[in-house]
Amino acid sequence: MNTPATTPHAPSGPGGAARFVTTQTLLTLDARHPFVAKSLIDAQDMHRNVMSGFVGWVDDGSSDARSQMGVLSTWVVDLRQAQVNLVVQSSVSADWSRIPRGALVEAPETLTIDRTFRVDDRVTFRTVVNPVRNVPPAPGSPPKTRGIRIPHTHPEHVKRWFSRRLQPIGEPAVGPDGITRIGADTDTERLALRLLPRVSSSTTHKGLRITRAEIKGTLTVTDPKAFVAALTQGIGHARAYSCGLILIH
Repeated sequence: MNTPATTPHAPSGPGGAARFVTTQTLLTLDARHPFVAKSLIDAQDMHRNVMSGFVGWVDDGSSDARSQMGVLSTWVVDLRQAQVNLVVQSSVSADWSRIPRGALVEAPETLTIDRTFRVDDRVTFRTVVNPVRNVPPAPGSPPKTRGIRIPHTHPEHVKRWFSRRLQPIGEPAVGPDGITRIGADTDTERLALRLLPRVSSSTTHKGLRITRAEIKGTLTVTDPKAFVAALTQGIGHARAYSCGLILIH
């Protein structure tokens, strides 16, 4: 069950099929436990807890440790049950022994996924994204001045953000505006979309503010290789902070 997946995606078979291999773990946590409660009010703490499951796989201090190990995550809070359901995806196996036993409602459930996708396959999906638009620096700014990211805070703007990443059949994996597409298409009018509370950090990353939106619906695969890349790598920004993972059924 907890087997490393060293080749998260690769083309296989006729018709441009692509294979998706990964590990996903469901952690059911007690929202009232101090270890968990802190992570709900500090995004950096949640990131630290997720990454605690992968100590030793890469060199300490590696700037791209998360992407090397294919770590993505997403979580929801069940206020009635006082539980946090945290899903962590990775291309290597995890060790969750660093999470206090009292913080776990039940033992982590780990599943190895091995699935091949072809054109016209249909899946239901859920994702939490960080929908932002990039604003270039003002004319006359000093060289190497970075633009700024402006969050989308209206559902219709979030829908358009997601639409730019859809890939109609026959279209390339990168759009004319340079946006990487997800290898799938859908009727955007049938999407279920809601804005979620922002997450932030007031400790090591003061000023961190992440706008989030949940998107659910059905996708039709149009480019299997691009679709598997999106499942493996996630979409959008703030992937270190539990955004961008596409869960499918």
